[in-house]
Order: sequence, then C-alpha cells, then structure tokens
Amino acid sequence: MKVVVWLAEGTWQACVDAAAEVAPPSASIALLHVIDPALASDVSDAFAGLVGRGTRGDPGAAVGAAAARAAEQLLAAAAARLDRPSSPVRRTGRLEREVVAAAEGADLLVVARDGPVSRLGPRSLNPPTRFVVDHAPCAVLLVWPTAPPAVDTIPPPPPHKATPPHKAAPPKKAAPPHKAAPPPPPH
Repeated sequence: MKVVVWLAEGTWQACVDAAAEVAPPSASIALLHVIDPALASDVSDAFAGLVGRGTRGDPGAAVGAAAARAAEQLLAAAAARLDRPSSPVRRTGRLEREVVAAAEGADLLVVARDGPVSRLGPRSLNPPTRFVVDHAPCAVLLVWPTAPPAVDTIPPPPPHKATPPHKAAPPKKAAPPHKAAPPPPPH
C-alpha cells in the first residue's frame, strides 16, 4: 500500500497521526510538501513596484529560501512524529495540481480540512483542498486538524420554496361528466 500524506502548516500533525493510525506497517509512506512559487513571485513583484533611491536585493529570493528552509524543518518534524520509515517528497508549483500529481499511483492520500473548522460544512475546505479532494486519483482520507464540531453545527436547510410553475406537474384534466343512462326501451 502506498500512502501520500500532504503536509501543510497548521494541519500536518493531524495528517501524520491519521496516516500512522490507518496505514499498515508494510505501507510505503510519502510525506509530501509543496512550495508554491507564487508567494516569492508576489513579493518580487511588489518590490519591483516600489519607487525610491537605491535598491537592495530582491526580497523574493529571501522569501523563497525561507520557504525552502521551513519545508525541510516541517518534513523533518513530520518524519519524527510518524516514527516509522517514510520518504520526503518535495514539490514546487500550484499546490492543488502538485498534490494531485503526487497522488498518482497512490492507494491513499491523507488530507486535512484547512478552512474554518468551528462548524461542519463545505467551507471547512479551502479551494485548493477542495480541488484535491475532487480530483485525487486515489482514495482520500479527509481529517479534522482539531476535534470535529458537533453535528448541530450543520447549517439549517434553506427555506422551502414553492415549486416554480414551469416545473409543476400539469393540472389533471377534469373527468368528463357522466351522462345519464338512456331510458329503458318500452315493453
């Protein structure tokens, strides 16, 4: 069995714990971390837009280097927490696309909810995670990074709406009136 564990800041611990719990001892576990280069690019673009005297080095490069260091620390912490053989997988690109690509050939992808987790519902998944859940080429184990909220946090159903006239069943035709029976023939 091949298991891929997506590691993201703030939720990686729950993913590692879930993988340790469900993966059999013989499973091959890959600890996946993705760096989105858009962050460093955005910083570089903002820096390029500044006007003033003198220039210092592009801060985008420093942000990229800091992201790489943080990724290595996170991968090391995840491996220590898992406390069993695993392999680190480092990818760079759009988060959702890289996670789906990394899950190709896997039997299980472990992902954590990363949106607001104070109530049940679809908003507990941010758009990249929703994309991964919808497009993963394998089974997905979706875990809560904290204790799940109570079932009574499900939003109420929308108010009942009357069926629009164009979707309503056609009215039943009135039964034809009964005709009186003809008078009996004379004897």
